[in-house]
Amino acid sequence: MHNCRVADLGLVPYEDAFALQKREVTRLQQGAAEELLCLVEHPHVITIGRNATGAAITADRRFVEARGVEIVETDRGGDVTYHGPGQLVGYPLLHLEPGRQDIRRYVNDLEEVLIRALSDFGIDSRRHEQHRGVWTGEAKIASLGIRISRWVTSHGFALNVNTDTSYFSLMHPCGIVGCTMATMSELLGHEVDMAEVKERVAANFGDVFERRMIESERDVASAERYAR
Repeated sequence: MHNCRVADLGLVPYEDAFALQKREVTRLQQGAAEELLCLVEHPHVITIGRNATGAAITADRRFVEARGVEIVETDRGGDVTYHGPGQLVGYPLLHLEPGRQDIRRYVNDLEEVLIRALSDFGIDSRRHEQHRGVWTGEAKIASLGIRISRWVTSHGFALNVNTDTSYFSLMHPCGIVGCTMATMSELLGHEVDMAEVKERVAANFGDVFERRMIESERDVASAERYAR
């Protein structure tokens, strides 16, 4: 069984987390690093994936920026999404072994991690027949956007825990017209302990991906410095 470090980096600017991932991906490809699951929250940011044209951002960009939301282009798959405080973002940096070198399986496994974690809180969730991510009822509660290079993974998932969903009104989330976003706190009727969610996500990640999850010290100063 592989070891996988779990790094709880707290609130991290998106660009710092992006730089960390690029550095760690290179190190993993060179055999110079252990696998890593980064758990973070981001300041308000809209990210535009490789498959996006930007048309999914429905609000005027000046209005978006006036709300304090940064717009960043990134190299993950998928369309447009929002990250912000109260949302748990997970970046698995794994070197997939031969038996797991299947993109569809990898995405299914990420969804399974989140479905199991939500079940631990009494929330029923499911996959969607047409769209990736995790859904509860007719609303989406978690989004996925990944990159795999030489079978090393980066980017990952975003789970709405205590998220302010009003920011999703600035776009068609994931490019899906009419998509409604749900949060754990709305479904449960109270604010959810983020530390508990992180613990359950990491535990289920280890079960699904057959990794031994090892807590790693958090660098409270900077995610970018963490990978040095």
